Amino acid sequence: MHPTIQKFHDYVLANDHSKVPSLMAEDVTFQPPTYWATWNGRDAVAAVLGHVNEVFHDFEYRRVMGSGNDWALEFQCKVEGLDCVGVDLITLNDDGLMQTFEVVMRPHKTIGALRAAMNERVSKDPAFLKHKSALT
Repeated sequence: MHPTIQKFHDYVLANDHSKVPSLMAEDVTFQPPTYWATWNGRDAVAAVLGHVNEVFHDFEYRRVMGSGNDWALEFQCKVEGLDCVGVDLITLNDDGLMQTFEVVMRPHKTIGALRAAMNERVSKDPAFLKHKSALT
């Protein structure tokens, strides 16, 4: 496994989100499963993932697949008590940092619960709201 992916995997499972931004390119892009948009930049993506970390419960990775710069990390978790299965699709740049990060999830009902929980959290977080302009 690529060292960046291994570190990301380990940090997420250890619930140590503070180290995740160091694995991202400055101009990383993030596509969430809850709506068709892209978050741009390390600080904005770190803010989004920090809140996701608080909304996901009983999180675990089921499989890690990939090679070179392209990786898929299959996970399962609960969101507001609902079961979820998803995949983190990560592309690394030539420096080995996360360049693109996309999350796909199912079922639809859980995605709706994730969106509601995230909207509730971020609407009250001034540090997060400053990154709202990073959304395209």
